[in-house]
Amino acid sequence: MNDATAAGRRPGSRAVAQAGLRPTLGRRRVLQLMLALPAAATVVAGCGGATTERRDRPDPLVALADAARADVALTAALIAADPAVAARIDPLRAARTEHAAALDAEIVRVGGAPSTGTPSTAPAVGTAGPTAPAGATGTAAPAPAATVEQVRDAVAAAQRGAADLVPDLPVERVGLVASIAACCATYAAVLA
Repeated sequence: MNDATAAGRRPGSRAVAQAGLRPTLGRRRVLQLMLALPAAATVVAGCGGATTERRDRPDPLVALADAARADVALTAALIAADPAVAARIDPLRAARTEHAAALDAEIVRVGGAPSTGTPSTAPAVGTAGPTAPAGATGTAAPAPAATVEQVRDAVAAAQRGAADLVPDLPVERVGLVASIAACCATYAAVLA
């Protein structure tokens, strides 16, 4: 038995060590690396694809900001139609105004452009509301006024929309959207 075998080393490793060369990868190490390669490739592909997909889609916070502005307009129409509910509805209007501003700030922070309008048909603050098309007599009939139930339903829909977004958002946005969802849920319960 030679000296290398007696020491538990492969034959020829002493010569490699004396020459200052490193031994090549063994068969077992190569197999281990080959088994780890698919897992590493999956992790790397998963990390790279998420950011690309997110940039290809429109920012989901724009829709939430538009919904907040629509809720502000709806609450303003309700207060204009029934000033008796102003004390009950005005805090909601203020909160949804803050929501729209916070969402716009977050959209701008990540490099987007905030939405400037909303497809809402609710009137602006201080207006009497939209009118219905002219009837057979040629006079315009006023559109039905906003109700507390419509406001409650709109706020509940905003809560559901925000809550549905939370699992798919990056960590830095979750707190904002979750707090908006919680606020909307609270107001929907209060208005019930």
